[in-house]
Amino acid sequence: MNIGRIQAIFVKDYKEFTRNYAVSTMVLLPLVLAFLYNKMGITGVETYFLPINLGFTAVTTFVQCCLIAEEKEKNTLRGLMLSPATLGDILIGKGLLVFIVSAVTIALTIFLSGYEPANLLLLSIGLIVSIIFYLGLGTLCGLFTKSIVEASVFILPVMVVFSFGPLALTIAEQYPILKIAEWLPSAQIVELAYKLEGLYTLMDVTVPILVIIAWSIAAWILTAMIYKKRMVD
Repeated sequence: MNIGRIQAIFVKDYKEFTRNYAVSTMVLLPLVLAFLYNKMGITGVETYFLPINLGFTAVTTFVQCCLIAEEKEKNTLRGLMLSPATLGDILIGKGLLVFIVSAVTIALTIFLSGYEPANLLLLSIGLIVSIIFYLGLGTLCGLFTKSIVEASVFILPVMVVFSFGPLALTIAEQYPILKIAEWLPSAQIVELAYKLEGLYTLMDVTVPILVIIAWSIAAWILTAMIYKKRMVD
């Protein structure tokens, strides 16, 4: 791992992020929603996590996808792939900016919504692992798109499934197939928050985190495979 190369990629992404207002302004979406919920007096764990899960997809996944797609659109990603930078240098460098932006956005979303977690430490672990998953998902989506416009369309079903997936559980009794949404990372982070609000065992909080970790590992393994395939296309 080369710190200098990672820093160079980070600075390049930062400049592209700040120049592209269509992408950078997406951070406002979960913040505005959280603020409105707070002002309307809407409470409840599921309500608090609507803007949080939206932040994961609208900020982490969408922004990462667009940054990768922009590299492909400008034909600079191939040059990066063929540079001396290793796979780890590139993936860390490309994800570091979005990770920081996502962490700050999620923290502000929690603050603006008025949500006070019962156990901030354990919830933070779940949130960090979730960011890592959505970062991998955004990178994967970016590798399948060729431009920012295409990325914006490609990411919409991903945002719907992962942001509002937990809502499907409310009608799972009528449509049993929707119970599969219980294992989505967005549903598991809500489950973790629910467990932390009451009496819980170690297993109660470990299972949701392990499920999200499993999603993260699968996403990044698939991302690395597709990335290597793109190198020899």
